[in-house]
Amino acid sequence: MNGTSIMTEKVTEQDSPYRNLDQMNVYELITAINEEDKTVPIAIEKILHRIETVIILITEKLRNGGRLFYLGAGTSGRLGIVDASELPPTYGLEFGKVIGLIAGGDDAIRKAVEFAEDNPEQGWEELQKYGISTTDVVLGLAASGATPWVVGAMQKCKESSILTIGLTCNPNTPLSKAVHYPIEVIVGPEILSGSTRMKAGTAQKLVLNMISTSVMIQLGRVQGNKMVDMQLTNNKLITRGTKILMRELNISAIEAGDLLNRYGSVRKALDSRSNLS
Repeated sequence: MNGTSIMTEKVTEQDSPYRNLDQMNVYELITAINEEDKTVPIAIEKILHRIETVIILITEKLRNGGRLFYLGAGTSGRLGIVDASELPPTYGLEFGKVIGLIAGGDDAIRKAVEFAEDNPEQGWEELQKYGISTTDVVLGLAASGATPWVVGAMQKCKESSILTIGLTCNPNTPLSKAVHYPIEVIVGPEILSGSTRMKAGTAQKLVLNMISTSVMIQLGRVQGNKMVDMQLTNNKLITRGTKILMRELNISAIEAGDLLNRYGSVRKALDSRSNLS
């Protein structure tokens, strides 16, 4: 395989169609970026059925006591960690049910760790620290679809009969071949050549939002359109919980506040009133 065909396969690395970014004024730049960003939801729309399948499978694993792991390097790894970290406060999910791992460890969340993503064995070693098993599911994130740290781990998982999913922005990648269920969001070349924290990063963020939100809803962590299991860990969330109770129960702020203080959660407060009716 020659260099040209490799570059053709890696759509995310193709040269930007915008040749003279350094000659654009600010408004021209942000207009171009905005136009490119608009293409991301359209690319995702083409693969909604695949995302649906993955959500059903992940929900089944978590419902049966399993865990969801996100594996990624750089921007992809950080996106996985952000998504995983937001689920406990938002949905009251116990810590350790969804775990984000990044090449290079926690230090890599803020600062790039040189060559960490190039070790094909390290990702699997990290998973083993958590006692990974067939009850779990692992979602590998790599815009390129070729990150050795991710691909190597997914290959080992698949060999061990652990359910694997891969999220990438290139077609027919090593990651796609290493997993049971590949998700390929083909967003095209970036406006800044190779800068996959842009459209590719946006695509990964949107897909993760879809997956985790839908899984939490399927697991009963939402009533109607309300986050009734959110942890009341700051004033913003306490205020949100108070407003939910006021709307749902048609009561005053004082009454809602009293219920929250008494029961410690929106769900329990709602259930208390429902049991009285």
